[in-house]
Amino acid sequence: MVALEKIIDPEDIHKAKTDLRPIDLVHLSRQSLGDPGLEAEILRMFDQMLLTHMSRIRQSTDVETLLLNLHSIKGASAGVGANNIAVLARAAEMETNLAGKLSHECLADLRMAVEEVRYFIAELLDE
Repeated sequence: MVALEKIIDPEDIHKAKTDLRPIDLVHLSRQSLGDPGLEAEILRMFDQMLLTHMSRIRQSTDVETLLLNLHSIKGASAGVGANNIAVLARAAEMETNLAGKLSHECLADLRMAVEEVRYFIAELLDE
């Protein structure tokens, strides 16, 4: 994998590394206008979206499909406040564009971040 510092803004890396929670709950609250029911629904939909797109990434046989799914994860993660996933998905997207493929290391980092967020969501929703 290309070093993150070479393809991602160091400010984004710092923000992702210093977030205390897998999801920025203040950001999520702003996005949902402070409505706890809406927050819960957003988290459920985000969790399902992560499952779907990560499955597609693992099964992907072409670069276009890979990039489309990485881009979807990046955008949704930024919208919800899952900053670490957004940074890792952006790095994966850039690596794929540069190398024509996604390295195992980059995919493993993204998978780990996704699992951490999914566990956090389950804990928040008490599921």
